[in-house]
Amino acid sequence: MNSEIDLHCHSNASDGHFPPDELVRLAAGRGIKTLAITDHDTVDGFRRGRNTAAELGIRLIPGIELSTVWSGVSVHIVGLGFDPDAAVMQQAEQHQSSVRAARAEIIAARLAKKLRCDIPLAEVIAFGNTSADQLGRPHFAKYLVEKGLVPSIQHAFSKLLGAGKIGDVKSGWPEMTTAVEWIVAAGGTPVLAHAHLYNMTRTKLRSCIRDFAAAGGKALEVSYGKMDGNQSGQMAALAREFNMLGSCGSDYHGPNRFGLELGVMPTFPSLITPVWQQWQVSTPA
Repeated sequence: MNSEIDLHCHSNASDGHFPPDELVRLAAGRGIKTLAITDHDTVDGFRRGRNTAAELGIRLIPGIELSTVWSGVSVHIVGLGFDPDAAVMQQAEQHQSSVRAARAEIIAARLAKKLRCDIPLAEVIAFGNTSADQLGRPHFAKYLVEKGLVPSIQHAFSKLLGAGKIGDVKSGWPEMTTAVEWIVAAGGTPVLAHAHLYNMTRTKLRSCIRDFAAAGGKALEVSYGKMDGNQSGQMAALAREFNMLGSCGSDYHGPNRFGLELGVMPTFPSLITPVWQQWQVSTPA
């Protein structure tokens, strides 16, 4: 379904396709009234898009998607509604930026060894039209496709860059609870992103959510991109069990990215209190 609220999407401030102002215009064209640009480990998407949002009458919520680890698993925490100028958030961005730059070098070296060919980091950065501290796995995937080293982005992730593969570098990321504390200290709402996609048993996932809540986590994504009804129901049940708010988002990155579209996600579960209620906006249509 098309929603008037999308609280998880990406611009080219991280690994999305569109500049923030173009992403906001796209959102306006799709009837979205409330948007959060949640770029990976940076608030630049919000900062660069807020003037256009104000011109178009879109409520742009400060957002970020922080890379973290919990019990050895990569876990993403979305922060919403925080003060983008808070010192703690600026420090968090600086930390994540340095980790990303070091991580990019490790990924390039690992891919070069695995594929037995040069993967010049500077070339990947130039191809992605980004910087070393914002280089992500999707940039590497697109580069590998462009060079004919893999047949598709999906193949790149399933064989080289996805969870547990050689390009899945976790070193340096903060513990999940630390990222939650950053967001809370900046006055925001921490959201556990796309928990249905983590390769965890239900018991382990419940343990993760318990730790998330204990650290100050407030919401789960219960309506997300191409999530099916069963997955949405499972996340809604966990939200009820742990007294969590619910959030929604497309995780849109741009055209042809896993079939995701801005503002498109399952119907929001009726028994879950939406995270946007605190911003006094309407329920998604």
